[in-house]
Amino acid sequence: MDSALVDDTLAAFILSGLSIQVAACRDDGRTTLVRGAGARLSADRRQLTVLVPASQSASLLQSLAANGRIAVLFNEPESHRSVQLKGRDAVIGTVSDADRAALPAYVATLTRRLQHYRIPEAFCRALFSVAPDDLAAVTFTPGEAYGQTPGPHAGEPLRHGEADERGDSHR
Repeated sequence: MDSALVDDTLAAFILSGLSIQVAACRDDGRTTLVRGAGARLSADRRQLTVLVPASQSASLLQSLAANGRIAVLFNEPESHRSVQLKGRDAVIGTVSDADRAALPAYVATLTRRLQHYRIPEAFCRALFSVAPDDLAAVTFTPGEAYGQTPGPHAGEPLRHGEADERGDSHR
């Protein structure tokens, strides 16, 4: 691939403190899923790292180690605007001090977003909090991007410069 799949528009969206779901598939077709705890992009936007709670991710991490296939869903709770990125080269990487330091801000942003639904702050913080020493980092090259916002265009590939803003989100 000549250029990074993740352009400025998509980067701004996926790094804006969204709900993150990280999925993997075993070779036998069984899937596993865990809630993400943050994300970061390499400077050239070719590599995406998602953070997951290691204590809840054993099956996911085993699947990724076996075949590298990953799908990550980024969802904006207030609008249901969603984007899925897929890759085939996921590896378990290193959690940085910056990743650990960013965790409270990620939880605070997601908690604030869910106030749209009047979900109690204490519940949100309990649901999304992860101990900094319980993080695992998974890095991959996004090779496919799909709009997953509910509506007539869900599942369609995203075009460059598009972060699933096709008018079918529930804004």
